[in-house]
Amino acid sequence: MVAQMPVKQPYQAGIKPNLKIVSGTANLDLAREVAAHLGLSVTPTKIVPFSDGEIYVQLQESVRGLDCFLIQPTCTPVNENLMELLILIDALKRASAGRVTVVMPYYGYGRQDRKAAGREAITAKLVADLLTTAGAQRVVALDLHAPQIMGFFNILVDHLYASPVLLDHIRSLNLSDIVLVSPDVGGVSRTRAFAKKLDDAPIAIIDKRRTKHNVAEVMSVVGDVKGKVAIMVDDMVDTAGTLVKGAELLIKEGATKVIACATHAVLSGPANDRLNASPIEQLIVTNSIPHDPATISPKIVQLSVASLLGEAIHRIHDDSSVSEMFE
Repeated sequence: MVAQMPVKQPYQAGIKPNLKIVSGTANLDLAREVAAHLGLSVTPTKIVPFSDGEIYVQLQESVRGLDCFLIQPTCTPVNENLMELLILIDALKRASAGRVTVVMPYYGYGRQDRKAAGREAITAKLVADLLTTAGAQRVVALDLHAPQIMGFFNILVDHLYASPVLLDHIRSLNLSDIVLVSPDVGGVSRTRAFAKKLDDAPIAIIDKRRTKHNVAEVMSVVGDVKGKVAIMVDDMVDTAGTLVKGAELLIKEGATKVIACATHAVLSGPANDRLNASPIEQLIVTNSIPHDPATISPKIVQLSVASLLGEAIHRIHDDSSVSEMFE
């Protein structure tokens, strides 16, 4: 199921003659929605692979001196989409673009933001360095896995939140007696922010221990969920193992039903099968990562963030406040 956020009237076509929307192949549909919101079209670009897998990029019209916004999430296949993004930045710079702003609806490698064990790479920092070296002058990111990633950049970073889109849908469900649940201690601030917007609803925390990557053992629930509708809040759903175990525990602890929401639907491996077999009644996500509704769990509701990104681009281009969007 795909649901659209209420979209403001598009800006008049041609009113921003020095603004260009460019897109890679990772999520072209979202880029087209963003461009349509601004009354524009996506700049035609030729992106084709050579026989050995190298990527060829050529812009099909002039961008000289223009304010260019390049939309590309680094989702699966992560490495190919990241390399394509870097080449697109280089092509824009060599085409004399006035400014190159990278819009990343999903920041791949964002979970590798620190050294949790010896001899590990901090890949989130490496990606930041690669984007800057390629020529990005500004980055727009949506719900970074860790806010400190902004500090990995020596260029401007605008950190957007999908919460207005997700909260509008949650309110439309007309739920009563709710409790907002963080799937781990690290997500408490995110969950508290959601709770504040939902009439200061109570929160609960799932205490978990991660034994290895993509594997977590759920321990206990801190807080009262008995007799309440539990709404789990996270930034992403990957294999859905943690989410499903948490939902099972919430039902065991007396929650009447479980709804989950997350910005990024990675949905790798057994995620869809796990969701189908779980007590989760609905999983609310955005289209930051593209998915064909026919191939994902029927429990998933996919909301568009096109108007959110479009409004941010409009404000950045006009040198007006982006933070006011979330106040």
